[in-house]
Amino acid sequence: MSDRLDSLGMWDAMLSLPEQIGDSLAAIDDVGGLPDPSRVEHVLILGMGDSGFGGDVAAASARPFSPKPIVVYGGYLPPSWVSSSTLVIAMSESGSTEETLESLEAAIEAGASLVAITNGGELKSLADSVGAPVLPVVGNAPMPRAALGALSVPAMLTLERAGVFPGARTWLGGAVEQLKRRREDLLSDASPAKDVASRIGSTMPLVYGGGAIGTTAARRWKIGFNHNVKIPAFWAPMPDLCHNELVGFGRQAELTSEVFCQIQLRHDAEHPQTARRFEYVREKTAPLMSDVITVEAGGEGPVAQLFDLVYTGDITTLELAAASGLDPGPLPVVDDLKSWLGEA
Repeated sequence: MSDRLDSLGMWDAMLSLPEQIGDSLAAIDDVGGLPDPSRVEHVLILGMGDSGFGGDVAAASARPFSPKPIVVYGGYLPPSWVSSSTLVIAMSESGSTEETLESLEAAIEAGASLVAITNGGELKSLADSVGAPVLPVVGNAPMPRAALGALSVPAMLTLERAGVFPGARTWLGGAVEQLKRRREDLLSDASPAKDVASRIGSTMPLVYGGGAIGTTAARRWKIGFNHNVKIPAFWAPMPDLCHNELVGFGRQAELTSEVFCQIQLRHDAEHPQTARRFEYVREKTAPLMSDVITVEAGGEGPVAQLFDLVYTGDITTLELAAASGLDPGPLPVVDDLKSWLGEA
């Protein structure tokens, strides 16, 4: 890997996802200080950007098992239903995300219980001031998007302790084993990530996924293309895309077949009708795309399969960046935006 342009060490950081999950499991033996599960009627996960996506992964993993609603939210004001029966999980690696902090303050005023996932900053200070648990973001990831395991695992263990994600630790252990197997596959001479990257080439990817697992993974793939490869990419959920995006293809076949490729993310928990729709979409759009690529999730259970799809996407985007001679780590336009906003 020494010949790849990688100033921030993104390859090593993203490949180490299995160890990151394992280290997080080892660092968090229990989550104390939570209300009795019978008093929790709903869970609100607060987070922005990559921290917020860690919340998306936790929520998507837990929802098949949860008897109570789990909502992920990014913004300045929490939903109006937040009350003393709400458990709020606030996520910010730095502890200084202004939207999360402002929303959290309003949630605390409404009487909600709190768990903070952070390495310090104002979020830790706020949690300490109300005697709330603070869980660490383990490791030293070069960028928040390379800390997915360290951000999502504490949230998943909190959900387990709150009685809405039974067996989370066991499911995560299975995910670690699957990711280690997948890593061997991704680093082999017959790497599926290299194959998918070569098929994408210079086209713009359209990533489709179904259900909580597929849609969460599809969004991560889209973000990975943006961040790591610096190209436009788009995602859409199945079956909703059959009612809108599908209708938009057909009139400009010569253009779309040169510009777009389609990536279908598949997993075992798809509804049978969703699975049928994937085949229909392939049949109708294949002549209109540069390529239609299917990526199948591996592992047992929804948690392993979600992480497996995300992991494969992360390494695929790194492979595409390497093939293009790009440094995947820095986000200069984001840095420029922050400087511009600071001038106001």
